[in-house]
Amino acid sequence: MTDQEKIHDVIGVGFGPSNLALAIALKERNAALDAIFLEAKDSFAWHPDMLLDNSDMQVSFIKDLVTLRNPASPYSFLSYLHAKGRMERFVNRKTFFPSRHEFNDYFTWAAAHHQDYCHYNQSVVRVAPVQGPNGAVELLDVVSEDPAGVQTRRRTRDLVLAVGGRPNVPEVFSELRGHPAVVHSSAYLSTVKPRLAASGRPLKVAVIGSGQSGAEIFWDLANDVARPEVDFIFRSHALKPSDDSPFVNEIFDAGFTSYVFNQPPQRRAAVLAEYANTNYSVVDGDLIEQIYGLFYEQDVVGGNSHALLRSTRVVAAESGPAPETGQHPQVELLLAPVEGGEELRCRYDLVILATGFRRRLGETLLAGLEEFLTGVETDRGYRIGTTAGFGPRIFLQGYSENTHGLSDTLLSVLPVRADEIASGLMSPRDKDRQLLTAAE
Repeated sequence: MTDQEKIHDVIGVGFGPSNLALAIALKERNAALDAIFLEAKDSFAWHPDMLLDNSDMQVSFIKDLVTLRNPASPYSFLSYLHAKGRMERFVNRKTFFPSRHEFNDYFTWAAAHHQDYCHYNQSVVRVAPVQGPNGAVELLDVVSEDPAGVQTRRRTRDLVLAVGGRPNVPEVFSELRGHPAVVHSSAYLSTVKPRLAASGRPLKVAVIGSGQSGAEIFWDLANDVARPEVDFIFRSHALKPSDDSPFVNEIFDAGFTSYVFNQPPQRRAAVLAEYANTNYSVVDGDLIEQIYGLFYEQDVVGGNSHALLRSTRVVAAESGPAPETGQHPQVELLLAPVEGGEELRCRYDLVILATGFRRRLGETLLAGLEEFLTGVETDRGYRIGTTAGFGPRIFLQGYSENTHGLSDTLLSVLPVRADEIASGLMSPRDKDRQLLTAAE
């Protein structure tokens, strides 16, 4: 293991949009901090396996890395368009919603301007406390590993964790983890598309999940030149449209974060439940119409390549035989109506789990620091509570939905949250932790 003797003021784990926004905020604040970021990937990438052709953003370009905090920033989406020579052409499109490819290119452009902050190919494997002479924890050791297995230990005064969620695999598929025919949506493009292209026959595919990812993947498969046969399976009766009307969209405003945080726990939970249809198990209305039209036209011409298995749950899943020698084994699903009724057994070459992500602190790098944490919730400034005698400050990005609202895992409050965390990092260590935030 390589030890670096330098003590950093802050180490950020992960260099996706959240910590990229933080790096920019620190830079624009002229923060006198030694801050670095460690990223497992070899370069910047934002959900690369879901960059589907013809998929647009569901959030306005104004909610980029900086504009809500600093409209004059040189790292805005408009600055990116100007640098790329596409400003007028984008205006001519008359849209607030760029393609997902273009927004990823914008993020990559911004990250390239801050590559000195980031060490790529560094997968953080653990965070450990460092005790001072008096027994108090004064620093943290952050241990990362490169693709060759070489580990490096870096020391820091503060930590910012922005690692995203883990793929959610339903319990019924727990025995098939690692099965070549079971793929989470987060690995769709790199895993499924090559299999489709290499197959000498149309593959039988199941897409499970009624949210935006499931709908996008179904639509992509239905239009793939390999012509797979696709069953779209979900528990609800219908694909439900996301509510993106103006008044409802105000729940993603930065100021609404403080409103949610200041509510008692029961009221917070009620707010999250009331507005869940803005983010969970919902689909863009235009895409719903396209999918409905596909099934209608299939009925007109008498085709049966694709099936809509709604109000259907997966009762059991087990590995099946390979259809031909040298091919991947199939998966057999036992399906049943949600309301009860006759079960159906189906065999698939691929099962795609569009089942979202889970965020549990106990599954993050903080698992090794549990004895020093006073709970699983952060304060208003995204700092998690720690015990007396624990000096390092730990900030979380994307793990505070229960206290800060539905926008916490989305792009909507990215620049404002980054500025609030930057303010916390720059504040004196003995300052009261209930900091005044940028939105208040």
